[in-house]
Amino acid sequence: MAPKVLVSDKLSETAVQIFRDRGIDVDFDPSIGKDKDKLLAVIDQYDGLAIRSATKATEKIINAATNLKVIGRAGIGVDNIDRAAASKKGVIVMNTPFGNMITTAEHAIAMMFAVARQIPEASASTHAGKWEKSNFMGVELTGKTLGVIGAGNIGGIVCERALGLKMKVVAYDPFLSEERAKKLGVQKVELDDLLARADFITLHVPKTEQTSNILNAEAIAKMKPGVRVINCARGGLVDEAALAEALKSGHVAGAAFDVFEVEPATDSPLFNLPNVVCTPHLGAATTEAQENVAVQVAEQMSDYLMTGAVTNALNMPSVTAEEAKIMGPWLALAGHLGAFIGQMTSEPIKAINILYDGTVSSMNLAALNCGVVAGIMKAGNPDVNMVSAPVIAEERGIKISTTNQNKSGVFDAYIKVTVVTETRERSVAGTVFSDGKPRFIQIKGINVDAEIGRHMLYTTNDDVPGIIGILGSTMGKNNVNIANFTLGRASEGGQAIALLYVDAPVSDVVLAELQATGKFNQVSHLEFDVS
Repeated sequence: MAPKVLVSDKLSETAVQIFRDRGIDVDFDPSIGKDKDKLLAVIDQYDGLAIRSATKATEKIINAATNLKVIGRAGIGVDNIDRAAASKKGVIVMNTPFGNMITTAEHAIAMMFAVARQIPEASASTHAGKWEKSNFMGVELTGKTLGVIGAGNIGGIVCERALGLKMKVVAYDPFLSEERAKKLGVQKVELDDLLARADFITLHVPKTEQTSNILNAEAIAKMKPGVRVINCARGGLVDEAALAEALKSGHVAGAAFDVFEVEPATDSPLFNLPNVVCTPHLGAATTEAQENVAVQVAEQMSDYLMTGAVTNALNMPSVTAEEAKIMGPWLALAGHLGAFIGQMTSEPIKAINILYDGTVSSMNLAALNCGVVAGIMKAGNPDVNMVSAPVIAEERGIKISTTNQNKSGVFDAYIKVTVVTETRERSVAGTVFSDGKPRFIQIKGINVDAEIGRHMLYTTNDDVPGIIGILGSTMGKNNVNIANFTLGRASEGGQAIALLYVDAPVSDVVLAELQATGKFNQVSHLEFDVS
């Protein structure tokens, strides 16, 4: 019996035909995506669900989908899919992360032209029968300095286009290597330097804890007077109220926004300001981009349903069913090792070296490598998955090397990950115990035995008495429950570490309180996906 797919959003006829051509029974009904009750009533009939943004694949929908094997999102954003529920149900979630890169980059360039030449205002004035030529004096892009915050896939394309316009380009991206910057033809700088030098600033980063309001009032004050700001990436990267004040004062000459902190955006401090261009999240809204992502999702879903091949999956690696039974815990460990180093490394990474020792060295190392790299990259980009992570690493000039060897220690198998930056090397190792649970067994060369939890506190200090007491009393005083407590030291009186598995996130207040004791060299809260 042929697999059956429901297309519940508006996908192109070309994409629907791909399903048919691959031997899949497909129902195309875009109205279902907006009718959650109707979707709930029919979803158990389908092996696959192809959607855009209108359909909400909630936990209730997924739990009712007794035959569902794959959800394919035509586009990158999967906020409308309950990934945790899908993973628990064994449903693969796929997206198409590279289908709209060109379109979004081009929109940023178009917005830069629009704000530089006041095109929307001039167009409205002329349509109104006015001829206000003197009111719309613009500025040239040629010779101006463009500051690009985030030089990944889309940001890299913007850099290339800007250089073609004869602009000078400086880029801020903690993960941008000097080699990659040189290849792009841009100068890598720190954020404050970019703010001080740029005539135009464009953002191309995901919204994370680190990037939320990256352009706040303090950052805006550091900008070059007369700067113009473009945001076609994510809402919430810029403090809209602070930017509005800077626009009114004239410190910022103009802004062009395609994304807003709250969407749909019916109100914003930026609205109705004469030097602001606004569009309703049109970054991916071109015929070509919509066709690309629709065709890609149809091909990916068809490949999986007909052959078992997995591409651009967000919640599983590209491994066979047989491998998955054995590799599951090791894949989890690979991700945890990467996540540890990713959260501990803020400078550009030059190389990632992965050592497989013992029985794990005979497994699917390509998939394990992807797990490690994805774990590292997720610290800076939550949208990264096991398929896209190696591509992003390659684009950033990160060298990935793998070594496998026979059993050389007390463990039957272990994985050790070492990250190399300009100034240091950082390593962490782990294994899987007989209970199937991953463990950290070595950090910075110090042996440990640490259970991995969703929330963890990591500290380093000189080996002196009283550290356990400080950690315990501080956690207790702040009502943070400790589930597991691991200590390790290089030598008596030498460098020591502590790793606490706690039941809730450790707040900045607690971290600051620990740091204020003067006993710790480093204090960090880490998070791991243990679902």
